Amino acid sequence: MKVRASRNRTITLSEEERGQLQSQMLSLQQLQGGASPHNQIVHADMIEALALLPDGVADLIIVDPPYNLTRTFGENCFHQMGDAAYERYLQSWFPQVCRKLKPDGTLYLCGDWKCSSAMQRVLSEHLYVMNRITWQREKGRGSKHNWKNSMEDIWFAVAQPERYYFNVDAVMQKHRVIAPYRKDGVPKDWQEGDDGKYRLTHPSNFWNDITVPFWSMPENTDHPTQKPEKLIAKLILASSRPGDVVLDPFMGSVVAQKLGRQYIGIEQEEEYCLLALKRLQMAQKDDSIQGYRDGVFLERNE
Repeated sequence: MKVRASRNRTITLSEEERGQLQSQMLSLQQLQGGASPHNQIVHADMIEALALLPDGVADLIIVDPPYNLTRTFGENCFHQMGDAAYERYLQSWFPQVCRKLKPDGTLYLCGDWKCSSAMQRVLSEHLYVMNRITWQREKGRGSKHNWKNSMEDIWFAVAQPERYYFNVDAVMQKHRVIAPYRKDGVPKDWQEGDDGKYRLTHPSNFWNDITVPFWSMPENTDHPTQKPEKLIAKLILASSRPGDVVLDPFMGSVVAQKLGRQYIGIEQEEEYCLLALKRLQMAQKDDSIQGYRDGVFLERNE
């Protein structure tokens, strides 16, 4: 067991909690028996679980698959492969994911520079690509022999480009105004509040306000590729309505519950299922999202 500093807020599991939470996971056998997957964390292989879900079940799908890197996830290890082999890997399961999307639904696919081009090609075969979001993943010390990798991509795609939901006003950003300009003595495109002068703006497809979870953040876990709640919140708020179903075939999103959406999470590693269930319990007492307040997104580390 890791010895952690007293101020370390990383979410951990006691043996008692593991015993209590194990019964709350939805098994593949229960899914086969007709149990509803809504608002459940399904402990199963993703492909096997998807086969048991109804087609068109999800309004929004967020897909965060293993990138083309050698990485250990609990008891399993994903091994880096050639570019062509990785593209075949994506093709082996991605069409099945797309079948779970409603006719007016939206899908986001996460990747990094090494696998992003393969993801775009596969995505374009099955859905309509609308945009590519690039977000600044400022973490790690970098490399002595290459540029530090501090960016990741999120591909934005829809089933039908003429009918999909997108609410950009739900993801407004709050920026401090460094040089406030007035016209005829009246603030131009900015306002002043208790926390100073600021401007509300629509987001672009480059996000530099994201903080990757680390030891002092209450959402942090030991998952090696955990996505920030703030990042997921932007996708959910922009591309789903309250009550919509959010499917995450690689892990259940606690953010969906915090924002009043239904969720279906699929994860084959028991430890990560249990961590998701604990976070869902914590969210019932505290539904705050770091960096999101009063309906707007704040700058990094606010």
